Amino acid sequence: MTVIGLDDTDSRTLGMCTTYLATLVAEAIEAHGGRIERMLLIRLNPAVEHKTRGNAALAIHTDFPAGQAFDLARAELERWAVIDDERTSPGVVVAPGSADTVPTNVTQFARDAVRDFHTTDDAVETASRSGFLTQGWHGGRGQIGALAAIGAWAAFDTWTYEHISYREFHRCGTPREVDIDSVFESADAGYPTAWDTVDHGEGEAVCVPNAPGPILHGIRGDDPDVVRDVAEHIDAEPVDREATFLTNQGTDMHLQPGDIADLRDGHAYRVTGSVESDPETRRGGHVFFTLSDDDTNLPVAAFEPTKRFRNRVRSLRSGDELTVCGEVTDGTLKLEKFAVRDLVESEETTPTCPECGRTMKSAGRNQGYRCRDCGTSEPGKVETEIERDLELGWYEVPPCARRHIAKPLVRGGFDAATHPER
Repeated sequence: MTVIGLDDTDSRTLGMCTTYLATLVAEAIEAHGGRIERMLLIRLNPAVEHKTRGNAALAIHTDFPAGQAFDLARAELERWAVIDDERTSPGVVVAPGSADTVPTNVTQFARDAVRDFHTTDDAVETASRSGFLTQGWHGGRGQIGALAAIGAWAAFDTWTYEHISYREFHRCGTPREVDIDSVFESADAGYPTAWDTVDHGEGEAVCVPNAPGPILHGIRGDDPDVVRDVAEHIDAEPVDREATFLTNQGTDMHLQPGDIADLRDGHAYRVTGSVESDPETRRGGHVFFTLSDDDTNLPVAAFEPTKRFRNRVRSLRSGDELTVCGEVTDGTLKLEKFAVRDLVESEETTPTCPECGRTMKSAGRNQGYRCRDCGTSEPGKVETEIERDLELGWYEVPPCARRHIAKPLVRGGFDAATHPER
């Protein structure tokens, strides 16, 4: 067996897609008599500065000999990678042997690549010590993701699927011809097994990208037959080729438990604390509040692209107990989801007169309150129930704002009630 890893062949502005390259490499292997066992699409740390878009790396598991696989992968990469973009820094790594038996340092490299950072030198040295074949172009930063993709099968035990349909390549850069009504109909038929296909709240077909690459649409879910069926029932321009990938998308694999005092930029966490300040909407529509734990404060933000999720955040009050999830950047946690653990359900208010219904006035320092018209009095403020728009449980950003690796609530497995977004 042989495992081929590929990464960083696309461009933010000029298109292409490493999943497309992996599909072409797989086709070339089959054309030369090889067999493809599976293809993996691995999302790495979304905080990596040099990512082109979703920070994906690809792995191909095949029975083709390693040396020949290396030659074929290099040939396809040199033909298709967008090396005209100075940010594009492709890499290919080929590992002889089964994906189940890669060295433990390679599996650890894969785990760390999802939550932390590696250098190109780390990747090349680790691959070399393992006896792998490697090559990089324009600095070869893609060797990091390629090696992580090779280690992923042994490193991870939770998988989802994505079925990707590709356009005829000459159409890249032109508007996609997709019947949006058929996308919503097909998405509803496949839900909840297929998720994040559309966003009903925003009326958006999330599965249809805006980037100038070759993807027509990508359907994600928990069953390969269901995601293929959803794709098949979408009315659109001709599909040139298609592929189904095993992936760590929708798993929350990037999140790690943390304490507020120990959080570091560039990492994603799951943190518990209490709301220290009522949420504040700032310029641009971004919503901020402060989370506190043991006198340590953490700024938390729901940015404008999270759309209606911000209304959930605005409903929080000082004293609410939360678990929040998201990436920390410049000391601020960018919310992906949160769980309400406890809600403040009452507050002390100035009493009202039982006779006339008007708010009482202070009777003087430490003398309680009284209604001067009716002569009624109260010894102090009274506890009043608060109507809350939130319930206990998990809330999430809508599909249009979801990170590829973030787990949708509809997938289940959470430690409290869920309030999924569609």
